[in-house]
Amino acid sequence: MAVDSRDTPLLVPRPSSDDHSSIRADEEEDALLTGEHAARPEFRRGERRGWAFWREVGLFTWALVATILVIVLAVVFQHETSKPHSQKEIWGPGGKPTGKRNLIFMVSDGMGPTSLSMTRNFRQYTEGLPVDDTLVLDQHYIGTSRTRSSSSLVTDSAAGATAFSCGYKSYNGAISVLPDHSPCGTVLEAAALAGYKTGLVVTTRLTDATPACFAAHANLRQYEDSIAEQEVGEHPLGRVVDLLMGGGRCHFLPNSTSGSCRADDRDLIDVAAKNGFNYVNDRAGFDALNGGSQAKLPLMGLFADKDIPYEIDRRSQNDVYPSLEEMARTALNALSEATRDSEQGFFLMIEGSRIDHAGHGNDPAAQVHEVLAYDKAFAAVLDFLDKDSTPGVVVSTSDHETGGLAAARQLGVEYPKYVWYPSVLAAAKHSSEYADSKLDEYLSGAGVNAKESDKKSYVRDTLLNEYLGISDASEKELDAIINPPAGVATQYVLSDIVSRRAQLGWSTHGHSAVDVNIYASSTRDSWPLVGNNENTDVGGFLADYLDLKVDEVTKRLRKTASWSASSDASTASQGNFDWMGDPLGSDVETEGLDTYHGEFKKRSPDDCGCGGLH
Repeated sequence: MAVDSRDTPLLVPRPSSDDHSSIRADEEEDALLTGEHAARPEFRRGERRGWAFWREVGLFTWALVATILVIVLAVVFQHETSKPHSQKEIWGPGGKPTGKRNLIFMVSDGMGPTSLSMTRNFRQYTEGLPVDDTLVLDQHYIGTSRTRSSSSLVTDSAAGATAFSCGYKSYNGAISVLPDHSPCGTVLEAAALAGYKTGLVVTTRLTDATPACFAAHANLRQYEDSIAEQEVGEHPLGRVVDLLMGGGRCHFLPNSTSGSCRADDRDLIDVAAKNGFNYVNDRAGFDALNGGSQAKLPLMGLFADKDIPYEIDRRSQNDVYPSLEEMARTALNALSEATRDSEQGFFLMIEGSRIDHAGHGNDPAAQVHEVLAYDKAFAAVLDFLDKDSTPGVVVSTSDHETGGLAAARQLGVEYPKYVWYPSVLAAAKHSSEYADSKLDEYLSGAGVNAKESDKKSYVRDTLLNEYLGISDASEKELDAIINPPAGVATQYVLSDIVSRRAQLGWSTHGHSAVDVNIYASSTRDSWPLVGNNENTDVGGFLADYLDLKVDEVTKRLRKTASWSASSDASTASQGNFDWMGDPLGSDVETEGLDTYHGEFKKRSPDDCGCGGLH
């Protein structure tokens, strides 16, 4: 019986003896669903085979290219992240700052991480603050700095500050001089040549290592007379500093003048005046600056013959010496006013210099007050940046740690207690340096012929009880103060009496190799210094932030081998840079670490070889 095709359901395949009937049925089914005509079976078969082949080729090629691209990106990323910070172009949200801007660089000379811990604990104790009330610096911590020099794992201030000022490693004792005894341009010099106003504010001598490294060049830090000459304008590049504030007056006065420490009869106060400097030398002159509003640049303020007293001592002589905070505020306002109508801003270096000296003396009472004074100066800079119309940033770090301070001390062989006592430091009214100077006055004056018992009474009642807050001195301690052990300074004996009672430990009267902290007003503009850095990265950042060409300054300085204040630097021939002082002897290492020489041995029957005093 014949079947009417009209009665067959549309989607039911028709029977066929053709080998490709199932394929044809599928194609016809697709045609019904898509509305497209089905192609001939022979053509579709070849098309399907070609498409599958090229599809597989495409997928393989895409996978290969993607794999290569991932590998390349990974290598590039690793390379970029391994670069020194000074080479990174990372400036956080908003990109690298442009236009007029100011840069304040602060150096907490000798301040290590434990100095902050000790001072934070001390402040919380003395002011009755909760445990979460921290220093201003604590709130602006962004990273750390590695401090080694080219000649030692333990740097000195000269090599440390050269890393900041030049961006290069050099040997201990070098004042912006490289290991080959050639000068390296500094960020302050480059700023001055680029039209920025510049300044240095310190609490030690202005000729000391850290300030010297920004405005002078010398083969040895001891050449302070030459450093003073360069700071007042007898410099191969001319005058590069617009504002100087601190101590060290003795290096600017002729040796025929009382209070001078110069080796010659040159009057650098007069030289400074001829180079345009306005000069103030006491508290009255400082106060007349009216917080900087009445300051006329260039300005030189020398407020002490040598170092300005420790803050713990200065606070009772406030009518004689300005504080670091006061000098910082005055300098900031003076420089801001001087650049108000300028296309460029200013560069200012502020140093809390005597944190280092307190570490050298192992004097914890002096150090906590120095760190507090520095913290106040840092807060003053933040306040200035908040109020000033010109964008700016402050970056703060230390050149090294001094003293090997530990907020712990074991006083005997028995298992130690987990304590240290801020109350001991709070009882001290003066530094051990101050007490030592008063002892010298007594022994050379009223006590010159005094009996031993009278001397002990003076030491017990005045030096220890009144000045240092110690009321339980032993006879052994009194003897050690009046007749200190050979080679031991009385000042060190006084400091140790305080440190032992506070249970604070010190490992050295010198520097240590510990990493030091970096602080900044914000991470937005100081992002390259976030994390752990080499100290030269800090120097690189300073130059990068202000877009300075420090290497160009180095090239100019290297044309001044035979320069002198009376010579024409442009015609000087290449030589040994004799204007930077005598080069070091051949026995002094400028590069590479020294090795152990077997010094650890007994030197006398009473010497146990352990480094202790007996």
